[in-house]
Amino acid sequence: MSLTYFKRYRMEIGLTGRIFSTYPLPDDYELVPWEPRLVDVHADIKYQSFRFEIDANVFPCFTERAGCSRLMHEIRRKEGFLPSATWLMVYLGAGPRKHEYCGTVQGLCDSTGVGAIQNLGITPHHRGRGLGTSLMYAALEAFQQAGMQRACLEVTAQNEAAVAL
Repeated sequence: MSLTYFKRYRMEIGLTGRIFSTYPLPDDYELVPWEPRLVDVHADIKYQSFRFEIDANVFPCFTERAGCSRLMHEIRRKEGFLPSATWLMVYLGAGPRKHEYCGTVQGLCDSTGVGAIQNLGITPHHRGRGLGTSLMYAALEAFQQAGMQRACLEVTAQNEAAVAL
């Protein structure tokens, strides 16, 4: 049996005195707030976003839709699940790609009262447009409004886009 080690970073930010509501979103995209009926959409976007990425090696549940579904249902049942920090991104283009979900993020309040950004993912076709930053800002603003002083995001060190975020 071989072991593979993946270095992870935990990045934290202070929320006091910061403004997170001003990050511009491209005109043909929209944030969709958490609704329980969208849990399977979150799971599917998580699968599409992570299945071929380094994080699928770290978290094998990302390699299959059923694994992402189990994970999403577990997250929504956690005591610290914060619906106001849980969002979907939707593309509002015309034609066959109209109203295509393309991003997801979940927010939790951890046991120390720190906001924890979970599984922020953008589907490959929609990357490079600042959508991940928009999702992150939406979660950070919700943490701030819930009275949290700090938030964190854990990423795999080899995931350069996540580290840059």
